[in-house]
Amino acid sequence: MHALIQSLLLLLLASLSLAAPPQPSRVQKRGVFKVERVPNPNYVRSPGAGTRALIKAHMKYKVPLPEGLVAAMAAAGGPEAPPMPIRVRQGVAAPTGTATPGAGGKTGKVVAVPEKGDVEYLSPVEIGGQTVMLDFDSGSSDLWVFNNQLPAAQQAGHKVFDITKSTTFKMIPGATYKISYGDGSGTSGNVGTDVVNIGGAVVQEQAVELATAVSQSFTQDNASNGLLGLAFTKLNTVKPTQVKTWFDNVMPQLAMPVFTADLRKNAVGAYEFGAIDSTKFNGTMQWAPVNTTNGFWQFSTSSFQVGTGAPIQSPGAQAIADTGTTLMLTSAAVVNAYYSQVQGAVNDQRVGGVTFPCNTVLPDMKFDVGGAYMATVRGSDINFAQVDNTGKTCFGGIQAINSNLQIYGDILFKSQFVAFNGGNNSLGMAPHQ
Repeated sequence: MHALIQSLLLLLLASLSLAAPPQPSRVQKRGVFKVERVPNPNYVRSPGAGTRALIKAHMKYKVPLPEGLVAAMAAAGGPEAPPMPIRVRQGVAAPTGTATPGAGGKTGKVVAVPEKGDVEYLSPVEIGGQTVMLDFDSGSSDLWVFNNQLPAAQQAGHKVFDITKSTTFKMIPGATYKISYGDGSGTSGNVGTDVVNIGGAVVQEQAVELATAVSQSFTQDNASNGLLGLAFTKLNTVKPTQVKTWFDNVMPQLAMPVFTADLRKNAVGAYEFGAIDSTKFNGTMQWAPVNTTNGFWQFSTSSFQVGTGAPIQSPGAQAIADTGTTLMLTSAAVVNAYYSQVQGAVNDQRVGGVTFPCNTVLPDMKFDVGGAYMATVRGSDINFAQVDNTGKTCFGGIQAINSNLQIYGDILFKSQFVAFNGGNNSLGMAPHQ
């Protein structure tokens, strides 16, 4: 009898055990990946950087150069035109892989090192186990690199990606890319796949575009070894079939489908993927919807404000957030309104843009972001670079562009911490901490 009762008790305990819900498994700790910030020993502020940056932006978006910039390009030793009063003319020329399996919930962080005069922010990227410094560009969608297929003369001075030293590289038969700019410069080549690691966030078979031809403007820039596009895949130039950007491929494994740009004036900043670090900004981040029709991080910007003046309306205006453009390029109306409040500002045809005495205290500028937020750009950040070695005249960080799209480049990012959300196509901003 005792044995029978014992058997019944054992059966009861077993049935209770089977009926009980399973205990939840231990949640694996989400990975956090960071790259230490390091100073750039080659950092110097370069006279003439403003003119070069303005020309580069016009080329990138295929916007015709205004007369002043054409003259500045051709002015080597030629007669100098006198500075003109501030009045900028307005025209219209509209610019029109797979993630690591089971690696969800990750974040990745990489350093952003300012190159000469803040012309570019460069970050380390590991491709096939080899580290190269790339320009992270939220205004384009190609990942292309200097590599060992280029002629030796074009490789000189660059850290190139060597496909023969990668055990994971695979060529994509028949795939090519071509990026061209308004002045005929650009880069082209073939395409393969490899493991791309950015701050610990890894894509196993990311398309990597291998330059077989690059224009002189790229070869002269020894600090940069290529570009990583962070705009939407729609802009990718690979043919016959477009390829996804690294960010599109890595999003499923990130803790959040976002990346942030923390860029600082004259200092090292960072890009972070999969997280928004609230210690890097003040207040609450404000979000605005993004229009992806053109492939850019595009938003409405319908008003602006100079210093403590009254807001000025600019209905219908559109802008894009572009980490790959140095200056803040806006309409002639905005430029005229801003520099009319700057003592000594002139539209200087010798350098192709607006200049002012370097010792001038510049007012802040506020811009509407998607009707949700007025983003402040500090006056000190608008003082971009010296025009020459005298140190008396400086080039403005806000300049005019004859385009239907305004280009909000690194001048904005120096004042604002910016988050790009690929999950719901929105843009977040808040002042730097």
